[in-house]
Amino acid sequence: MTFRPPVPPFDRAAALTKVQAAEDAWNTRDPERVAGAYTVDSVWRNRDTFVTGRAAIVGFLRDKWSRERDYALRKNLWAFDGDRIAVRFQYECRDNAGQWWRSYGNELWEFDENGLMRRREASINDVRIEESERRITGPRPESEHGVEFPIR
Repeated sequence: MTFRPPVPPFDRAAALTKVQAAEDAWNTRDPERVAGAYTVDSVWRNRDTFVTGRAAIVGFLRDKWSRERDYALRKNLWAFDGDRIAVRFQYECRDNAGQWWRSYGNELWEFDENGLMRRREASINDVRIEESERRITGPRPESEHGVEFPIR
């Protein structure tokens, strides 16, 4: 059995730790590393796509990052209660044609008793930006962990 602390029930410090760990993992763009934080039967809704299971998550993420070049993400804790965490996020990337995008979204997470995410629901909207408008150019510096990234 995989154990991924912190585990529920979450307090503020534990929720912030979970959010930063997720941000750090997603910024690696390593599908296997990211998928390791989810239960083997985890259920996702990502925009209009529904994915079930760790293997499907890996495939989904490989496809995502083949289209979303130079992906860089920031997540902010929105709320938490018991075994659930809500986050707001934004990420920037460019498509294969070179167009830059900023994507804004909300995620609802539910965890099992071992700290693995068993459910993830993501609602995301995309905005076309110019390269000169980018605000996220790589992983968050450690000095900014726990600091809310402005959503604008």
